[in-house]
Order: sequence, then structure tokens, then C-alpha cells
Amino acid sequence: MKRQGKNRYRGMISSDWSECLAPSGPFDPIAFAYPGLEAELSGIFRLYTGNQITLSEATRRIGGLLPKPLGEKQMDAYLDASFITYRGVVDLVKWCKEHHVLFMINTTGMQGYFQKANAKGMLPPGIVVAANPMISYPGLVMEMYEVREIEDKAKNTAAVLQKYGIPAEKLIIMGDSGGDGPHFSWGASVGAHLVGSMTKPSLEKYCREKGIKINTRFGVTYSEGEKKDPKREMEADFMGLVPVIENVLGKL
Repeated sequence: MKRQGKNRYRGMISSDWSECLAPSGPFDPIAFAYPGLEAELSGIFRLYTGNQITLSEATRRIGGLLPKPLGEKQMDAYLDASFITYRGVVDLVKWCKEHHVLFMINTTGMQGYFQKANAKGMLPPGIVVAANPMISYPGLVMEMYEVREIEDKAKNTAAVLQKYGIPAEKLIIMGDSGGDGPHFSWGASVGAHLVGSMTKPSLEKYCREKGIKINTRFGVTYSEGEKKDPKREMEADFMGLVPVIENVLGKL
């Protein structure tokens, strides 16, 4: 039966993207266009995912490195060459739509990345995106919110819950690193189900120090000092999260 208005969704997933649903990083399009900046961009990424600098400071530093803003053709070239998700992510998003579960990508990645990926049909229709406006392309319309600081993730999730009338106990939050810590903290306070995806030690540390329980760990869970293992990460099939979603929301 088709669900209408504020009651059309049975629940919602609000998930990070970089190294959570996809093996790429938020600054990879910039490194693709300007490969000489890759090491500096990687260092900045690790600083803010480790909660050592704010996202706004990270974007300020990146802005100072760029010779000029990343254009649409440069983003197109990156996506055509490098767009990838973890196994089963697109199928999971489609499954959510078919079962009236709203899927929100809530990330420090760039709005322009998702605008162009959406325009190219690389993302399933019907998703909501919250992302950083540092790179954004006017005229490419989709339901979009801004993430200027990592604390904005929780604000955006709350706004979308309210807009669609979805109760917080029917919310699943997914993240991988300490940069998702404030989102997890807010989620724990409202009774959301918390999923660590490709969970990094920085998220484990944040949650441990704040007394936050990660309800489900999915994919690879890394220990302190362990190197990333892309092969193991790509072996995880995100359709394996369907039983978790059904357990939180009830059989769909």
C-alpha cells in the first residue's frame, strides 16, 4: 500500500558516506584534480575525523590550498573515473525505498559530489543529502542540507525526522569515525539505533569516553594502529543490514 504525507515512511537511516558507505574520502575529488595536494588533504581529513580540528577549520585549510574552485567538469571526470560504493550499498538504498525507509546521506563530503552523482544516475532516486557546501553547483536540484560543522549532522537528522514525522526510535544512524561521534551522541540521547560501519578506533574511543553504546558493528572493525584493509571492506555486503533494519523498525 502506498504511504502518504508524513506517514509515508516507516523509519529512517541517516548515514555518513566516506569510508562508511563508500571507500572514498570526502576530499578525493580535489586530490584527483590536484594530485600534488593528496598528502596534505589526507592529513587534514585525519585531523578532523579524529576530532583534533573542526570541519570549518579543515575546509578553511583546504580552501587555502586550492588554486581555484573545483569545476563541474573536474567533478564529472572524477566521478566517471572513480565513483564506487561498498558492495550492496545501492541495493540497500533501493530496498529502503521499496520498504518505505527514508535514506539520508549525512556527510562532511561535498554537495557538488552528490549533486553530480545524482544527475548522472549513480545514486538511487529519493534519497536526502546533507553535505558540505564548500563545493556546490547551482542549478542541480535535490533535497539538500548543509554540513558546515560535524555537529550539523544531528541538526539535519532532527530536521528531516520532524519534516517527515518519523519518530526517533525508528531512526538508525551509521558512522565510521570520531567525526561521527557527536551524531552518535545525539542519536543515543533520542533512542536511535547506532551502527558502526567499518568502525575506526576514533569512533570507539569517542563512544567509550562518552558512555555511548554502539548497537551494531558492521563490516570491518579496526583496532588501534591497524591498517585499512580495502579488500576485507569490499567483502562486506550491505544487504546484510536488512535484518538489523527489520529488527529496529519491525518486519517490513
